[in-house]
Amino acid sequence: MKNLFLFKNVLFGLLYTLFISYSVIAQEPKFNISKDLLLVQLDCKTDIDDLHTAAGLATLLKHPDYKDLNYFAVAGTYGIQKGLYVPPNELMKMAFQSNWADADKKWEASIDKVVTKALNIIENGGSIWIAEAGQSDFTADWVKKFSEKNLAINIRESIHVVQHSDWNESVTEPIKLKYVQTVTDYHKIADGNEVGNGTPGLKSDGKVDWESKLNDEHLTKVWNTAIRLGNEYNGKDGRYLNKSVAEGGLDFSDLSEVCYILNLMNIKNTDEFFTYFMVE
Repeated sequence: MKNLFLFKNVLFGLLYTLFISYSVIAQEPKFNISKDLLLVQLDCKTDIDDLHTAAGLATLLKHPDYKDLNYFAVAGTYGIQKGLYVPPNELMKMAFQSNWADADKKWEASIDKVVTKALNIIENGGSIWIAEAGQSDFTADWVKKFSEKNLAINIRESIHVVQHSDWNESVTEPIKLKYVQTVTDYHKIADGNEVGNGTPGLKSDGKVDWESKLNDEHLTKVWNTAIRLGNEYNGKDGRYLNKSVAEGGLDFSDLSEVCYILNLMNIKNTDEFFTYFMVE
């Protein structure tokens, strides 16, 4: 009888654990391409990797699966790190036309633009998914302004933040980082600079054969511009020296967050990325 009692308790415990696990998985929020907004925020200071990340995003957007993707990009969303900015405007205009904002020169105006977009999305039943390709200072500022204007909206249910970098967190204003982690639905994923940790490793140690896979004149121009600007500013005037890029490689590691949001975590590395998004 005692053994039967123990068996029932163990069985109940297993079933309860499975039920809880299933509930968590079932309730995990997913990006809804028909309603949600992908917000890609690029700090561009002082590493040049965000230039490659912008080109990577432009490549993804060209794929037929994402032709209806609602997105917006913001450059200059840096935190408290020292060092010089990497000017991305030439590339941003080429890659995204008018679908981006310049927070470096117009911080408050960029906040207002994002707040307006976020309200429109959420009022229509969608959510905001932020690929935090940098620090969370800009996120904290616009979410705070949004929440003060829209007290009835549940921020945690409506605004999802994805971060992959410990360093990015370390150079976010601590109070602002804590605010974002507390108020929003904050996801921390493994670092996109590494391969084999469950997150796409979108940084190469050597040259990547992207030209043969992107049979597209516009994307080729975008990548050539990103690479040219990256080489121009890499390590210049005390900026961070990205050794992988200096040796001829690519670094769009921040795009790993976009892969997480869009459920593309099976992509292993830079080569697989270009194979997946090959333009015929």
